[in-house]
Amino acid sequence: MLSARTTRLRIRPFNVILQFKPQLKDPNMFVRSLEDLIGSERDVDWGNGQSRRFVLARDGLGFALCDTLVLAGTASHQEYKNHLEACYCIEGTGEIEDADGNIYQLRPGVLYVLDKHDRHILRAKTDMRLVSVFNPPIEGHESHKYGSEASSY
Repeated sequence: MLSARTTRLRIRPFNVILQFKPQLKDPNMFVRSLEDLIGSERDVDWGNGQSRRFVLARDGLGFALCDTLVLAGTASHQEYKNHLEACYCIEGTGEIEDADGNIYQLRPGVLYVLDKHDRHILRAKTDMRLVSVFNPPIEGHESHKYGSEASSY
């Protein structure tokens, strides 16, 4: 048993460092539907599919959220030099190959995360839909340019 006389418990507050504090430009909640985005400026052909961009940098949340269509039979060599990316597959099948040549199968219910600005190849066996999150957020106009190098933005 501990005695208060011989043992003192010191509780030190910890400091939390916020690197980015999101500020909503419009403090009100907003609602957007996929139908609202199709055909709008937030519906962007990114090279091997379409990106419907629900949340962008200008929304002030500190991340971007997209409904991404990847076309069947495409291979997208990518490297996000300025963004971290997480993608959750909700439809279709494909695979992701990392810079070391490891290949991971993608199907509904599978998430992949690129946390070191990794080069990767995204291959779609069928049309795939991904929920994609970018941090820091993309602006909204970004599109890939495929050639001999990995495309990036």
